[in-house]
Amino acid sequence: MSTLSRASSLSGFRRSFSLIGATFSLLALARSRQALADLDARTLEDCGINPDQARREAARPVWDVPCNWLK
Repeated sequence: MSTLSRASSLSGFRRSFSLIGATFSLLALARSRQALADLDARTLEDCGINPDQARREAARPVWDVPCNWLK
């Protein structure tokens, strides 16, 4: 196997691994938003979040990720 073909196969592996990682990250984000939606008002208050903020965050689509994920 030449160096070029090894490099291209590794590149494809990294892309697929990155896609799997991104998928798991999005699933974790969806679970976190659902857990936030399930919290009661007292727990939200302890976290410094009001129920309206929690509802807005929980209603965001899964592809609407935090800005720091896009860097």
